[in-house]
Amino acid sequence: MNRKDIAMLPLAALLALGLAACELNTDKVKEAVGRKVEEKLTDYAAQAIDRLAQEAGLDTQTEADGKAETTIEPADGIEMPAPLADRKEQILHRTGYTASYNSDTRLPNWVAWQLTAEHTSGPHKRGGIDFAEDEDVPKPRATDNDYYRSGYDRGHLCPSADNKWSEAAQRESFLFTNICPQNHSLNAGDWNEMEQQCRRWADELGSIYIVSGPILYKGKHKTIGKNKVVVPEAFFKVVLCTKGTPKAIGFIYKNQPGNRPKGDYVNTIDEVERITGIDFFPALPDDIETKVEASADLADWM
Repeated sequence: MNRKDIAMLPLAALLALGLAACELNTDKVKEAVGRKVEEKLTDYAAQAIDRLAQEAGLDTQTEADGKAETTIEPADGIEMPAPLADRKEQILHRTGYTASYNSDTRLPNWVAWQLTAEHTSGPHKRGGIDFAEDEDVPKPRATDNDYYRSGYDRGHLCPSADNKWSEAAQRESFLFTNICPQNHSLNAGDWNEMEQQCRRWADELGSIYIVSGPILYKGKHKTIGKNKVVVPEAFFKVVLCTKGTPKAIGFIYKNQPGNRPKGDYVNTIDEVERITGIDFFPALPDDIETKVEASADLADWM
């Protein structure tokens, strides 16, 4: 049933009741019953229209041109990927992010967080904070010694600079369950530039959702340290904005030196899902998820 049909329900009911009342020749019955039915059916029609609009992903508040803008309401945990069935997964809920940890690789499968404009700055800086073992995961697990003289940086997935708003969040960002072995040039260069870009987007848009993690291609992987921490071949970052018309974009960075424009790293969410085997943003309505994950245009974000 479409909106026009629903909107006609009160009128049809009133006409039917009017005819019945005329046959009874009872004015009081017609007036009392008709008024009550009109109120009830009008309320029902309004509720039905709103419900159908929500199911269709439409905003019932139309713009001046008469067209409805596609919007979605942010939901708690909208940044969370779907559960993983093809690898080890332990979910770790932190102050500033959620991590999916893999005890086989000693790495996170992914780290997800919401970055708001309010969380892009704060008084709690990284000075004096040491990287730390995460005692919430079983041994063997990554330690600082594994990275010592490995040739790799201790690369954050959820950045320290995204956690200045909270002392607890800042400290937890240095747990090794949020860290991967990362090429120094990448960590200090293009990866860092994308982290800064995400903070600018959060400032401009008010809020974004981010998921980041390692990419392990098929085959044997290099490891570092006594605990055999796996070295990723690449990294991904996917970003979602639900403000106004929803949009999403993905990025893939090889774990090697490079100095290239951001556009060279752009991929659709669908492509990142194909490569990683991770289903991102499953909490989105299906039609919106399908649309935003199929295309990626950096110009829409700049």
